[in-house]
Amino acid sequence: MHATTVAIDLAKDVFELAFGDAAQRIVERRRLSRGAFAHVLDNRAPLHVVMEACSSAQYWGRHFQRGGHRVDLLPAHDVRPYVRRNKTDRADAAGLLEAVRCGSIRPVPVKTPEQQGIQALHRVREYHKAQRTAAINLLRGVLREFGIVIAPGAHKVRAAVLAALEDPNNELPMTLRATLARLLDSVAAAEHAMAAIQAQLQDFADSDPRSQRLQRAAGIGPITATALSASVGEFDRFPSGRHFASSLGLTPREHSSGNRRRLGRVTKRGDVYLRMLLIHGARAVLRSAKVAQKKSQPIDRTRAWALALAERVGHNKAAVALANKTARRLWAAEHHRASFDPDHVSAPVAH
Repeated sequence: MHATTVAIDLAKDVFELAFGDAAQRIVERRRLSRGAFAHVLDNRAPLHVVMEACSSAQYWGRHFQRGGHRVDLLPAHDVRPYVRRNKTDRADAAGLLEAVRCGSIRPVPVKTPEQQGIQALHRVREYHKAQRTAAINLLRGVLREFGIVIAPGAHKVRAAVLAALEDPNNELPMTLRATLARLLDSVAAAEHAMAAIQAQLQDFADSDPRSQRLQRAAGIGPITATALSASVGEFDRFPSGRHFASSLGLTPREHSSGNRRRLGRVTKRGDVYLRMLLIHGARAVLRSAKVAQKKSQPIDRTRAWALALAERVGHNKAAVALANKTARRLWAAEHHRASFDPDHVSAPVAH
């Protein structure tokens, strides 16, 4: 029987392949080194290649697409229930063949090298931000031990630390002062690296039409727009805006049965980084709406709705709800190729 599908369990050096027929029955198994794996499908008829969306999957997906094969990358958490018995490379490959039969599992799109590069820039920026935050917290903690307290705000740290290092009347030992000065330099280096990456992301946003469209929504700047454009790709791969918001973990966790429906906290599934950016953007929108309300300035329907919701359920829940609404509206704007309108009212569907 001829193979139509190949499930691949990826690794660094050893790759497990399971070839399946039209009924997804395994007709051939192979275990290959990295060198042999790169050319295993070169002389085969076009196959449906199935892999987990894990490390190096994007690279191999593009590699096999160039060879004329159809590639599907399945989320790892959706494949896991199909792995029977103990976890082995053979069992993982067989589980992929079973999982690909499930029509409700939505594959992860194979990204272009440019999209993957933008994602990598975001990861490097987060790395520098974490290093900067850790260094600032360390400076605060060390100086507090010597009775020197720095006011809240990252922008106040450098001036306060320099003043402490130059003050001859405090108890800071001379050996420690030089070390703290170097730590302060590492904070400046991290900030410089972040600024350089943000400039690169801004250049991409200026040249990417999708990023420009996404920035028309309130709370969406170059950082969020480029992350969405690179990570999500085409929004139309989701059937609706609710599916898109659900993929980001912005919808309530449900535990229902019969006529009783129970909704809990948001699921927090999907891309943690994108969810964080959307929620922080929603917080900024809420904050600006409150300022405009105090100054008796006009606000759009979306901001008015968010403010009313914040009065009922609190600021945090309203920010998450606004992030959910923003995600669904972004999908609708991309799907209908329309400009984002915060005052838009959907027409009722006739039954």
